[in-house]
Amino acid sequence: MPLHRGADRAADVPEKELAELRRLSLNPFYGEADPVSEMTSAPPTHRLPEGPTPPHTAYQLVHDELMLDGNSRLNLATFVTTWMEPQAAVLMSECRDKNMIDKDEYPRTAELERRCVAMLADLWNAPDPAASVGCSTTGSSEACMLAGLALKRRWAGRNAARYPATARPNLVMGVNVQVCWEKFCTFWEVEARLVPMEGDRFHLDPQAAADLCDEDTIGVVAVLGSTFDGSYEPVAELCAALDALQERTGLDIPVHVDGASGAMIAPFLDEDLVWDFRLPRVSSINTSGHKYGLVYPGVGWALWRSSAELPEELVFRVNYLGGDMPTFALNFSRPGAQVVAQYYTFLRLGRDGYRAVQQTARSIATSLAARIERLGDFQLLTRGDQLPVFAFTTAPDVKNFDVFDVSRRLREHGWLVPAYTFPAHREDLSVLRVVCRNGFSADLAALLVADLKRILPELRAQERPLDRDRSAATAFHH
Repeated sequence: MPLHRGADRAADVPEKELAELRRLSLNPFYGEADPVSEMTSAPPTHRLPEGPTPPHTAYQLVHDELMLDGNSRLNLATFVTTWMEPQAAVLMSECRDKNMIDKDEYPRTAELERRCVAMLADLWNAPDPAASVGCSTTGSSEACMLAGLALKRRWAGRNAARYPATARPNLVMGVNVQVCWEKFCTFWEVEARLVPMEGDRFHLDPQAAADLCDEDTIGVVAVLGSTFDGSYEPVAELCAALDALQERTGLDIPVHVDGASGAMIAPFLDEDLVWDFRLPRVSSINTSGHKYGLVYPGVGWALWRSSAELPEELVFRVNYLGGDMPTFALNFSRPGAQVVAQYYTFLRLGRDGYRAVQQTARSIATSLAARIERLGDFQLLTRGDQLPVFAFTTAPDVKNFDVFDVSRRLREHGWLVPAYTFPAHREDLSVLRVVCRNGFSADLAALLVADLKRILPELRAQERPLDRDRSAATAFHH
């Protein structure tokens, strides 16, 4: 979560005027019975009120402020699910008071979690799904942390004579990884060895990754679906490069697949793509149930090929509310609603249903990318034919405006389309990115194209791109 500071003080507003503003913040109709006398001022916003507020008034105050948020369905920056069926919402409401960690008191919720793990192990072609181990998490970020911890602990066990005295562990990955991997390396004191982007390659190069490995490498992270451009990293080629490294040097480097998005796309749309537990070097995989798993936030999943890949000392056995419970998580208490919603979605869709939903998203992405390309002002980097995500920039001959101008003008029409600069070795490249999710229909895509056409004449008429603070550019990197 972002860090926030305390209250914003209106230092230039006199105290008496502030009090009057608080009074005027309330619609007189919010009074419980008498719109003239019952509510004389709105409650404070940066300290606890002295007394209670009627429930409908509290609701209306919060509701009105939230109207200023963007429309989540028009947010083409986020990968997170923004639409579910009403039945799923009812189930989530029925389970929101169940503590996921309390598996003894809520055994059926725990059983649904176990079934989800088994389904994912089968979906990801584990050699023996019954032997695979896994858990739900609050999202892929936590799942990645757990996978990284397992990699580090396995490496530490193999290097007990050198660590921590002389050896410092490192983790190899592309510079395009999600920020949670940078957090993992910082929090758990692991050196991040990043493979830079080069030319038109916007993700990890297998041989370059293998070249960065040494005896202190705990593993290599492969991303199945880069957030920068939606492309899959070549997991099989990476494993082959590490196989060759082992033949030359004896180094046995495991691979973790960060399948936050792609692990719920590739099994249905790219069945011939070998990226999962079919590759012996892949020791663990994570995914976000709340992305293309089609569940509201927040739920993620972490799976290991077998118990051998998850050191037993990381699994805590807690005597909690009457039961002995093994747990491996950074968080403890959390609602069971999202896990139940994941099981509902697995049950509701099945393989054929997931295939239909994901194919629809991909078809909309590829069609939308082609229509944007035909406008003539833009150049595609990717086309949405892997993740239903594509990135594009302005055409080489466009000098009057840049991607940040486009993002700003689209926001005026309600669209949240991120514009951002690529990382090291490609800082010269700034792009727009569109994430097509379930709920982003062909009709909405057509409206986006119509709004692009509407703003282009004014953008073309600009003398130059508008001034902006490059440091304020955001990748919406999640």
